Amino acid sequence: MKNTQKYVRQFFPVKNPEMKWAKKTYIEKAPSWCSVDLRDGNQSLIIPMSLEEKLEFFKLLVKVGFKEIEVGFPAASETEYTFLRTLIDENLIPDDVTVQVLTQSREHIIRKTFEALKDCKNAIVHLYNSTSLAQREQVFRKSKEEIVKIATDGAELFEKIAAETGTNYRYEYSPESFTGTEPEFALEVCNAVLDVWKPTPDKKAIINIPVTVELSSPHVYANQVEFMCDNLKYRDAIEVSLHPHNDRGCAVADSELGILAGADRIEGTLFGNGERTGNVDIVTLALNMYAQGVEPGLDLSNMPEITELYERVTRMQVYDRQPYSGKLVFAAFSGSHQDAIAKGMRWREEKSCGAWTVPYLPIDPHDVGREYETDVIRINSQSGKGGIGYLLEHNFGYVLPVKMREDVGYTVKSVSDHAHAELAPEEVLRVFMDTYVNINDHIRLIDYHFVRTPEIKVTLSVEIEGRIRELEATGNGRLDAVSNAIKSQLKIKYSDLTYEEHALTSGSSSQAITYVSITFPNGKKVWGAGINDDIIASSVNALFSAVNRGINK
Repeated sequence: MKNTQKYVRQFFPVKNPEMKWAKKTYIEKAPSWCSVDLRDGNQSLIIPMSLEEKLEFFKLLVKVGFKEIEVGFPAASETEYTFLRTLIDENLIPDDVTVQVLTQSREHIIRKTFEALKDCKNAIVHLYNSTSLAQREQVFRKSKEEIVKIATDGAELFEKIAAETGTNYRYEYSPESFTGTEPEFALEVCNAVLDVWKPTPDKKAIINIPVTVELSSPHVYANQVEFMCDNLKYRDAIEVSLHPHNDRGCAVADSELGILAGADRIEGTLFGNGERTGNVDIVTLALNMYAQGVEPGLDLSNMPEITELYERVTRMQVYDRQPYSGKLVFAAFSGSHQDAIAKGMRWREEKSCGAWTVPYLPIDPHDVGREYETDVIRINSQSGKGGIGYLLEHNFGYVLPVKMREDVGYTVKSVSDHAHAELAPEEVLRVFMDTYVNINDHIRLIDYHFVRTPEIKVTLSVEIEGRIRELEATGNGRLDAVSNAIKSQLKIKYSDLTYEEHALTSGSSSQAITYVSITFPNGKKVWGAGINDDIIASSVNALFSAVNRGINK
């Protein structure tokens, strides 16, 4: 590409970082979460949510388990002011939930923010101002000292107005555009704000370290977070929070490494909606932890419900392949993947295994409200015998013999290939039933009965091309006698008859299914199946199915 030379590295790496975070293998404890869907997420929508939609989304966030929810910038928008007042006036904020509001460091904005919070039980008031070199030089044209004063003036106003209004809210400060700020200067600003607020362990302040724009690789950000965590004043009286955006596609990685580096809290949105490429996807981040045995502190067990409401009120779509939440993230079309999943599921059942280690499925789809029947094994022209066999067994109770699965697999794949479409489970079942079960298109079995002599004697009535014929033969068993009648009197040659059978349902009225294979003189192995209330009838039907299919071939 051209013009590479015009791009410069705008971030400031920590000098000689200790990188203690790099020695940690995994996150041991989930952070506290703050949803910013209703502020950062909402302002990025083409059509912002209405009051009613915001209220519905707020209730969902409470149901999921968020204890801190940023509800807007009440001094900047009448809609957001009205929303906050509705939450307070209609007593919609549970006692264990804290709402968060954002404000710039300007007196009239701060005053209106506190006014909007009147009678609110629990609130976080979030102060920010930009600190990056680019913003200082290009936007504000102010010195470092002047930027620090903007921050401390705002912090002092918080204290002054809180004293006037008798409120006791928690405070949060963000050095906006932190990722383009020299770490030493970001630390200086934050410590100056903390010196104004003087937080205590009983009333902690929040220092938020935002990835306003992603400018570096995640390890650089982790070093910056660790530097801040190690050098911020009042460390036992503050929560270090992260607010990652996703410009480089690394917001989840930034968050995970930032937590390893010492952060206590994450601000993000449910599915990553936010300005430009979005915020950190809290669903992905939380379920990454869950997949490694860490309780995330959020209830994401009904992902279809969460996704439906989100898509409806935001008019955004959750991408089909978005981790954990997309419609296709558990779907296996590949034959080898399907086979491995099917074998893994059977292995769990055989071993009564409590640990989840199924190949290709990082978590159990049931844990997020998804169904094996419709979400895991998906059938198209790329599918394999293992997946198709698993689908027929798991969805409908047909336990195909191992060698029959390949034959059925090719048949189903051919149908999908010619249709250029995925087949639903019911369509797979229909192909199986129409192709293999109780087939009588050449030789139709009308009736039969057995008599025990020294051997088993069978009398069969069959219809061939509109004519009724009576067949008789003997054999070592019932199916052997029927087979001998077909071969001797209809002159149909085959060998290597094998069969397997099992019940389809439990109880006295259960049906049985039998699977039969026979080999014709040309070496072609043909399968058939029979279903009947009687196990003998199902085996006879299966044999006639195989014979009829062999004639077709």
